[in-house]
Amino acid sequence: MQRKIRNIVLSLVILVLAIFGSYQIGFNKALGASKGDSKLNLDLMWQVKDKLQNDYLDKTKMVDSEMVYGAITGLVSSLDDPYTVFLPPKENKSANEDLAGNFGGVGIQLGYKDKMLAVMAPLPKTPADRAGIKAGDLILKIVDKEKKLDKDTTGIALDEAVSLIRGKIGTEVTLKLFREGKTESFEVTMKREAIVVPSLELEIKEVKGKKYAWIKLYKFSDQLYKDWPELVDKIIVEKNKNKLNFGGVVLDLRNNPGGFLQASVLVASDFIKEGVIVTQASANGQDQKYMVERGRGMLLDEKLVVLINGGSASASEILAGAIKDYNRGKLVGEKSFGKGTVQSPQDFPDGSGLHITIAKWLLPSGKNIHGEGVMPDVEVKFVDNAAVGEPKDKKLDNQLDKAIEVLNEK
Repeated sequence: MQRKIRNIVLSLVILVLAIFGSYQIGFNKALGASKGDSKLNLDLMWQVKDKLQNDYLDKTKMVDSEMVYGAITGLVSSLDDPYTVFLPPKENKSANEDLAGNFGGVGIQLGYKDKMLAVMAPLPKTPADRAGIKAGDLILKIVDKEKKLDKDTTGIALDEAVSLIRGKIGTEVTLKLFREGKTESFEVTMKREAIVVPSLELEIKEVKGKKYAWIKLYKFSDQLYKDWPELVDKIIVEKNKNKLNFGGVVLDLRNNPGGFLQASVLVASDFIKEGVIVTQASANGQDQKYMVERGRGMLLDEKLVVLINGGSASASEILAGAIKDYNRGKLVGEKSFGKGTVQSPQDFPDGSGLHITIAKWLLPSGKNIHGEGVMPDVEVKFVDNAAVGEPKDKKLDNQLDKAIEVLNEK
């Protein structure tokens, strides 16, 4: 009798949470609310649970609360979307921790490639960047001897992976990686640091007597709202000083993992005169259009080339895609990462959490970049120093050279 009551309570808990989660992701149809289908039948689940309760060898592992979380995790994972995840209380607490000050990282923005944990972008001037980690590298295993951690990443949630790679400043973490083009996996050990990355940098390059504004835009952060207008003013001053010899702008979005959507709209608004920059198409059928901001347009007349690669993701893909769709400038480099969905976090009273994909981003042309990425107009594979027999400390950048060449063609 006691077991039957417990099973009834367990059933009610799962049904309440399932219905709550399904409200935003459309599973009310699965529950038969709209088509008159039979209600979701949970008899099999209870049969399996009873069988485990009766026959499983180690009864100490039959913890009802853990089985509830396991059932919910299975419900969410059945969507086959690695960005939509359920986090039990312990994992959710780690994901929500404030890691500033006592904790550090290695400078990797994470995502998924073919549902496998992957490097979306190594952030500049960080341990990952110095170690030679590249966008698109698959992360097969996370090893931390101090934490006694040796974790395979198959099926791992993004938030859990982030919390495992982060740790105390000065401690080491080892990642087992696989890179396309290599026949075997390899390991990289890095010492964690406090990760501080600027939002952007400006360098005026002179090539054959012409001046070019090379904007290295690292991420779309809060700081960009202050830094971008100041940078635009500097470019205008530089142009006025070199009216006859100013060759244009190279907007470098390589290894930019994204950030605030509105920050990318701000940048786009200085290059694009008018129109939609991106549409956020939501699960509820309501679309939100992000338009060019009025009162900007400070760089409408400048020649423009945008650099992208496999580490250009999310908001940076939106910016590059909009510039391409409006034929405002040429894209040079390699295909972007392909992250075009929006996630919303939801915390529950027991400490668990749910991250749900609630929308997708559409370029002005209507294209969804998720899983597809943005293709450059001029494809140029990056060639590192070793490939051409040059020392590592010599600055070579064949993609940037090509961008400047394309500017001169216009």
